[in-house]
Amino acid sequence: MNFIYPLNYHQILMELRQIRFFVGVCEAGSLLKAAAQLHVAQPWLSQQMAQLEQELGAQLLVRSNRGVTPTDAGKLFLEHARILLQDAARARQAVREMDTEPKGEVALGLPTTIALIADLPILQACREQLPQIKLKVVEAYSGHLREWLQTGRLDLALLFGTAPEPGLSKTPLLDDRLGFVTSATGRRKLPAVLRTADAVRWPMVLPGKEHGLRRIINEVFHAELASLDVVAEIESLGSVKRAAEAGIGSTILPLAAVTAEVAAGKLRTALIDSPAMSRRVVCAVNTERPISSAAGAVNQLVRHVIKDMVTTGRWPATSWLGG
Repeated sequence: MNFIYPLNYHQILMELRQIRFFVGVCEAGSLLKAAAQLHVAQPWLSQQMAQLEQELGAQLLVRSNRGVTPTDAGKLFLEHARILLQDAARARQAVREMDTEPKGEVALGLPTTIALIADLPILQACREQLPQIKLKVVEAYSGHLREWLQTGRLDLALLFGTAPEPGLSKTPLLDDRLGFVTSATGRRKLPAVLRTADAVRWPMVLPGKEHGLRRIINEVFHAELASLDVVAEIESLGSVKRAAEAGIGSTILPLAAVTAEVAAGKLRTALIDSPAMSRRVVCAVNTERPISSAAGAVNQLVRHVIKDMVTTGRWPATSWLGG
């Protein structure tokens, strides 16, 4: 594909424009509408699309009286085209930001259990310390965040685990402690440290089996040859906490995610006597795309905010690893 290996600056501009026009045509669904939106002549735009198809050696668009729709090849190219345009925008922004205060949009991915405690402190710190940056916080399962980071939809993300993955650089931050959580109004005595053998005697409300947290829980109890009494599975961690408060069942969550409820007297917690009841939190970036100065500034800010939360006890981690 010629657009990946430009020969000169003029060709770069021409090919980026051609790609931008292709995206505009797909989004408009019509060459006529796209021409009006892009402020170009419709015959010339049609010629550009035909030239692009010729260069790629594939039909990208199906043309009809009702408009245009992308072929399978066109859909694949559209996905890559949007990423290329995002990268080009980041490159322009990086040049413009040299020797200036970091500014622009930064997309940060947070797993739900981390977002429960860290999203507000991070947003507040960014607003105060990096006022020219528009922070976009994306909350999702770790698997989705990992995929979006690899495809360029995110600038950085907090993930779990240090296993090497193609295109990602991971910096360990902390070991997140998981604990047993139950209603504060329950009459049943809860020791400071709960044995796994005793945990199976408590009715449990847990995230679904596809959730990363649930996989850790299952692995720990499987290794102990124990089986939990799961009375309900709830995908929303906020709902899991509310179910535990209501006494429907106890649960296992990161202790950091329930500090507010414990302080308010709604929940009680206990440690579990298994060293495997923890997760390593890492900050991950995509090594295949240069990080902007704004994303670099947010990266440092996130690490500073979380370190402060750990050292002050607001995030009850087993250890801080980020230096």
